[in-house]
Amino acid sequence: MSTSLNAARRRRELAEVADGTVDLLVVGGGVTGAGVALDAASRGLDVCLVEARDLAFGTSRWSSKLVHGGLRYLAQGEIGLAFESAVERGVLMTRTAPHLVRTLPQLIPLHGKANDPVVMAGLRAGDVLRRLAGTPSRVLPGPRHVPAVEALALAPGLRGKDLRGGLLSFDGQLVDDARLVVALARTAAGFGARIITRAEVTGLHGRTARIVDGQTGESLVVRAKAVVNAAGVWAGRLADVKLRPSRGSHLVLSADTLGLGRTALTVPVPGQRNRYALVLPQQDGRVYVGLTDEPVDGPIPDVPTVPPSDVDFLLDVASSVLERKLTHDEVLGSFAGLRPLLDTGAGPSADLSRRHAVLTEGGVTTVVGGKLTTYRRMAADAVDATGLTTVKSRTKSLPLIGSGPAHGPAELVARYGGEAHQVAEIGEFAWAVRHEGALDADDVLDRRTRIGLVPADRAEREAEARQRIAEELAALA
Repeated sequence: MSTSLNAARRRRELAEVADGTVDLLVVGGGVTGAGVALDAASRGLDVCLVEARDLAFGTSRWSSKLVHGGLRYLAQGEIGLAFESAVERGVLMTRTAPHLVRTLPQLIPLHGKANDPVVMAGLRAGDVLRRLAGTPSRVLPGPRHVPAVEALALAPGLRGKDLRGGLLSFDGQLVDDARLVVALARTAAGFGARIITRAEVTGLHGRTARIVDGQTGESLVVRAKAVVNAAGVWAGRLADVKLRPSRGSHLVLSADTLGLGRTALTVPVPGQRNRYALVLPQQDGRVYVGLTDEPVDGPIPDVPTVPPSDVDFLLDVASSVLERKLTHDEVLGSFAGLRPLLDTGAGPSADLSRRHAVLTEGGVTTVVGGKLTTYRRMAADAVDATGLTTVKSRTKSLPLIGSGPAHGPAELVARYGGEAHQVAEIGEFAWAVRHEGALDADDVLDRRTRIGLVPADRAEREAEARQRIAEELAALA
């Protein structure tokens, strides 16, 4: 079965499921939904995934792009969740997606009277989890204290005054979160899963879903032996589940502006205990500064915006350890994601558990909460909960598309792995339409390539993208 997703395959598969019955219907094309589709299809189930917009349209493309070991959970006493994160990080980095995840050095600058023994104890505890999870030190070296001169060599933009050194540790970083979702969906397609975007579920009655084709406006009915609701922050529209969304904002800046190399900064938030901001260098010369944790009330927007208060907060915290103060004029772009946190009672959203929940009622299994790092475990638990199969999950050792030997331009190898040489032959825009399910220029600019993260870059490439993609889609008609 081909792993290629495109408009022609979409039309064919939509016709196949119309008024028919599948084993499992998955609602939602983010990292969890795509993970569920892969898990179920690889166990031999007949799977159809429907997504109202595009793959990775929602929260999955707005993360910090980290595959982390759960150090924050360890500090909060959630040892089981921290260990789960460490295990899943190791799976991604060494088995399933080593082409999409790199080792990220992270430096905690020590200025003034920073309580470094306590912080180092936490880093060492996290390293114990790394060893227990079986991730080798060649992939994630252990933490160590570095002197001021080395800290400045790693991050030349740091404020030199009263810098005593730093604590250096290592974690995992995705080259791009949306690319992980696409890889999951295409790998699932290779096992026979039908991956259908622009297909909105407008009614879910038990195991029967009414769906509107976003391309034609036509309605159809799909029946399933079981349904998994993986709609993220929109899950409450399809099931009786109460969520408390939390906004995580990020800013996009230039690495040259901050004076950073390849080392990320973990910056203590002044006046708060165990809360940090992140300054994350990317492979394209950009830097993401994040992230906030603010409750969101009211209707859920399709694309969340970053309020001025979040911009001020992130610039101020990042500037607290830098030689120069960052300004609004240096912000190239911004993005925010909404965490689909399960409402467990009172307290700020930052204190809500990131452990996922799987709830089943009337043939519909809803999976919410969790983190990008633990998507695979979430997916396996959701498929188990449907009761459709006794076959155990296979995804712990199942490589994703592109994970094989790679050659080609370095920037394409970093994003496409073993398919980089094929992408180089026809270009990223054409590849996105022919093989990755892109149906318009927005899919390509905002999710397949992420050019759209910087509005000025998007404007520069938009006309070219629209013309090329229209040509590619016409060829598939």
